[in-house]
Amino acid sequence: MYSTPWCGYCHRLKSQMDREGISYEVVDIEQHPEAAQIVEKVNNGNQTVPTLVYADGSAQTNPSLKQVKEKLAELA
Repeated sequence: MYSTPWCGYCHRLKSQMDREGISYEVVDIEQHPEAAQIVEKVNNGNQTVPTLVYADGSAQTNPSLKQVKEKLAELA
């Protein structure tokens, strides 16, 4: 999950994923400029977070917990 410390949507999604036992890695795009470039690439030049990038290379921007669970089920 590409995120920032001040992003309310990021905090909400992290809490929801924690409750569901979904593991993830957080990358702060403010601390890692290369990560910000990845986020911009999948969001038409915007640094929109949360952005999740999956093992198949696909990405979701500000997804709902339901969308995350559906994508993970698809990848399983």
